[in-house]
Amino acid sequence: MKPINLMDMLKAGVHFGHKTSLWNPKMAGFIYAQRNNIHILDLEKTKTKLESALVFAKETAAKGGTVLFVGTKRQAKDAVRKAAEACGMPYVVTRWLGGTFTNFRTIQKTIKKMERYEKMMEDGEIKKYTKKEQLMIAREVEKMKLFFSGIKDMKKLPDAIFVLDVKYDAIPVEEARQSKVKVIGLVDTNADPTKVTYVIPSNDDATKVVEYMADIMAEAIKEGKSSAGSNVVVSEGAAVAK
Repeated sequence: MKPINLMDMLKAGVHFGHKTSLWNPKMAGFIYAQRNNIHILDLEKTKTKLESALVFAKETAAKGGTVLFVGTKRQAKDAVRKAAEACGMPYVVTRWLGGTFTNFRTIQKTIKKMERYEKMMEDGEIKKYTKKEQLMIAREVEKMKLFFSGIKDMKKLPDAIFVLDVKYDAIPVEEARQSKVKVIGLVDTNADPTKVTYVIPSNDDATKVVEYMADIMAEAIKEGKSSAGSNVVVSEGAAVAK
């Protein structure tokens, strides 16, 4: 992985926390100072934590694991979607549907229904229905795609989730914890770090920060996937570990 550059984080604004009046005391160990009633995060500590999170994500990808990207805040949606698609991982950028993890079987049934409807529309089978029924099916498909297009290929619970704001997206964090799924997350000064497996102390509001973190995570995952292929060579028709 490329080295984490403190100047890049500084330029993006990773160090800016929330107002001191909103802080969570559990984040005290990651705070460097306060300026104009704003907490400033210690970027050296952020760097160390980010590197650990990236190593874990890379190793997870190298083993064929899945990291689900989650970012439902308005300023995070596009960056999270692009980063997840770039590294071939699932994502949620619209409202998190309760039970996505804790009631995974039901979610899978809905996704299968969506795929069945899509196939009907593609091969023309939908024409056997009335125009009114066709319209209702098309509307239902569009609604389902809004929520499930990013996870339709996720056939089992992911190995980890990468959350761009653990306070805003508290529900998926809690569902991940209940489902024994590792949580990698940006934790600002107003959030609780004890709910996260791999804490990344960081501003979670600025678009530049979200883009920086999502992109660097995607790069680590892509490297992990690439390294997985390099650990095996083919000899006389058989796969042999190096």
